Amino acid sequence: MTTNGEPVGIGIIGAGVISEVYLKNCGGVFDNLRVVGVADLVPERAETHAEAFGIEALTVDGLLAHPEIGIVVNLTIPAAHAEVARRAIGAGKSVYNEKPLAMDRADSQALVALAQERGVLVGGAPDTFLRGGLQTGRKALDDGTIGTPVAASAHILSRGMEMWHPDPHFFYGPGAGPLFDIGPYYLTALVSMLGPVGAVTGFARASFPERTVTAEGPKRGTTIPVTTPTHIAASLQFRSGVIGSLIASFDVWEAPGRKSVLTIYGSEGTLHLPDPDVSDGPVTLVNAHTRETEVLPLTHGLAEDNRGIGVSDMARALREGGAPPRASGEMAAHVVDIMQSVLEAAETGRRVDFESRMTRPEPLPVSVPANQ
Repeated sequence: MTTNGEPVGIGIIGAGVISEVYLKNCGGVFDNLRVVGVADLVPERAETHAEAFGIEALTVDGLLAHPEIGIVVNLTIPAAHAEVARRAIGAGKSVYNEKPLAMDRADSQALVALAQERGVLVGGAPDTFLRGGLQTGRKALDDGTIGTPVAASAHILSRGMEMWHPDPHFFYGPGAGPLFDIGPYYLTALVSMLGPVGAVTGFARASFPERTVTAEGPKRGTTIPVTTPTHIAASLQFRSGVIGSLIASFDVWEAPGRKSVLTIYGSEGTLHLPDPDVSDGPVTLVNAHTRETEVLPLTHGLAEDNRGIGVSDMARALREGGAPPRASGEMAAHVVDIMQSVLEAAETGRRVDFESRMTRPEPLPVSVPANQ
């Protein structure tokens, strides 16, 4: 593992659709990374990507043993996240998991502890809280632009994946649904700004016992049994005192073009933040003194899709030898704890208090976009 300024070698496990943007960005956008190889249980997938990107096609065992790989990027299905990460850590590699870090709090917390024991790093997506718009919002918050934070809300509203995804069956089973699949984007953004949550309450239901695939493709017309909640409403008590609300749904209709909502309310104003899932965008301030609404100038550079910035920041942390990665395993494990606690609160009808903690990540340095 080099820490002398040379690019850190990474290996990608899982050659599905999402791997292409990681290969593109980690191989070309971030100069502190070098993609060494890719592995998949279907060797043909790895070979296709290897040929397209000029890297090695490897077996999983071969990738984990490769001496030039310092970070394993784990893009397997969520059910395999914990096991693949454990193997990577056991091989002496740092590992960056796609979201969620694992399927439950026990596995998530065990990964963090194991990485600490072995002297490597663990981190996890989403890293969209490091995009320009959300970092601009973070700076406004830290600068006291809205005074003392009082409340926060996140609304994730759609009619479900079967309308556009060609094979959406996974989204309606345990470990998915709107909370575990989309929720990490919003919860990560909130805790990165406001710090950890200490207690939750919630309600949840599966409004429809089965779904019918309407997207074009071979699965069109097939039905999907729903075995996880698809409409969740939760209240979050942050340790700072902020009270947050979260609605995550695959069960509702919304107007075309209307996006999900992420908002932080303060004593001196309100920040309407970009959607951390589908795109970046403007940060809008409602000023309590002027009663006017304004779009804040971006304070950080903006990329259309900078997926992989969390991996790049992990490489930075490895070089510095002590500074934690911003998209840390500790924060990703805390988000899993929040989500599992929400479902437990909904199932039991009780408030759930939990002990997991996280350190609010350092903001990125200011980097004003050149086109402003």
